[in-house]
Amino acid sequence: MTEMVYGAVPSRAGEPVLPKWWRTIDKWSLSCILILFGIGILLGLAASPPLAERNGFAAFHYVQRQAVFGGLALGVMVFVSMLAPVVVRRLAVLGFIAAFIALAMLPFFGTDFGKGAVRWYSLGFASVQPSEFLKPTFVIVTAWFLAASQDLGGPPGRILSFAITISIVLMLALQPDFGQACLVLFGWGVMYFIAGAPMLLLFGVAGLVVFAGTLAYQNSQHFARRIDGFLSPEVDPTTQLGYATNAIREGGFLGVGVGEGQVKWSLPDAHTDFIIAVAAEEYGLVLVLIIIALYTTIVVRSLLRLMRERDPFIRLAGAGLACMFGVQAMINMGVAVRLLPAKGMTLPFVSYGGSSLIAGGIAVGMLLAFTRTRPQGEIGDILRGRLR
Repeated sequence: MTEMVYGAVPSRAGEPVLPKWWRTIDKWSLSCILILFGIGILLGLAASPPLAERNGFAAFHYVQRQAVFGGLALGVMVFVSMLAPVVVRRLAVLGFIAAFIALAMLPFFGTDFGKGAVRWYSLGFASVQPSEFLKPTFVIVTAWFLAASQDLGGPPGRILSFAITISIVLMLALQPDFGQACLVLFGWGVMYFIAGAPMLLLFGVAGLVVFAGTLAYQNSQHFARRIDGFLSPEVDPTTQLGYATNAIREGGFLGVGVGEGQVKWSLPDAHTDFIIAVAAEEYGLVLVLIIIALYTTIVVRSLLRLMRERDPFIRLAGAGLACMFGVQAMINMGVAVRLLPAKGMTLPFVSYGGSSLIAGGIAVGMLLAFTRTRPQGEIGDILRGRLR
């Protein structure tokens, strides 16, 4: 019925999967992801050898692991991007249930690896961070509820999505992982806004966030220490923020040269949370601007393609994935230049981390699946057809 009313772009009967995928995928976004992964390997070659030496591994131990995890992530990304939106939704529901249970069990079976926050399961040969896998599946599930609530006789999707969001935010805050909690809340807010939430309600949620932040500051030493460090006019040069700030300053416009940076010898998280400091020191502002441009291209192109989408579920889910992807990158880089408090958040497809890379591959694969060209016609074409 929809195609009879609105028209449809011609589809090629019997077309093989790979040619069809290549014809309909957003090649610009896909290219940007591949370039980001290549930059991550390049920066890993510079940032990880000092850590490998301290831990008694071969010089490029972490680079090799990043290449393996990254290859797996890219494979998962391509596979997921080939799926139909309805299949993505079904698999995401199952993944969400598994990740939600894993997150709830962290206080009993998780570990903190000496970092003060219980966020991981240790598998011996590797570790898994459930919150990384929860984020993309959470977006799909809440988008499904929000879209279903717009149907006549549909479920109370807005209330259900809010209840799920609050449950996840509370579990993340108890780890404590306030950065991921804020990111989840932000993703839900974006989708709720697009679904037609009243501004008064969004302002009320923002007020609750400020109130919760005040309580956390008063009752959590971990949270208060990071806020105090961010607000302090002086930066302790022996802290991670101090090392990162100095490295960015030393890099200037063109950097100090490949392999000549010193921050990697001082920062324990130079290959993960502060990888952008290594990029700024060795390659300068030029590479940082290239990285920012790549993330911006992915987000903007995804949102522009989603604007032509008529399915409310695809619109909501795609917008949530795109915005969370972009904001996570913004938070990581903002922390390094002291625009934001320290969050412990990776730079997607650039930072080292198995969970981050594979979960990022799943999220971007879903985004590419939702932004593929589909035989539905565009709103502009419909309007022009009616005016003839």
